[in-house]
Amino acid sequence: MATLINYDPFRTFRSLQSDINRLFERDLDESNGMMTQWPLRVDIREDEQHILIKADVPGMEQKDINVNVDNGRLTLSGERKFEDEKHQDNYHRVERAYGRFSRSFQLPNTTDVNNIQASYKNGVLEVMLPKREEAKPRAIQVKVA
Repeated sequence: MATLINYDPFRTFRSLQSDINRLFERDLDESNGMMTQWPLRVDIREDEQHILIKADVPGMEQKDINVNVDNGRLTLSGERKFEDEKHQDNYHRVERAYGRFSRSFQLPNTTDVNNIQASYKNGVLEVMLPKREEAKPRAIQVKVA
């Protein structure tokens, strides 16, 4: 008796699309010409006073993280180095990402770029983008004539 197999003509295309998506999540490391995956994941929250960006950068030191503002763009960048080069051949698996990372965000024109603050604690980088005073919501009292 023959077994009936469900044929999906788009299965190959979905697999190809998945491979292409993974390729664009990777970055080329110029030092060795190899692709290194280091997608910087962030959460962005906004309220009346500021915008808060939280980025996961586990296992890094504060000196290896850069926060720059230039021409209305905020750039978070840095490098996590593989520190155990001496025993590299003894590893069975290396799944954590190493190498350079960079992520840029276009800042809204309501951002007070002179008062941006950044802090790093427990593997989380927090960047506080305060809003300019004129951009903050305010109540206007209506006068009775």
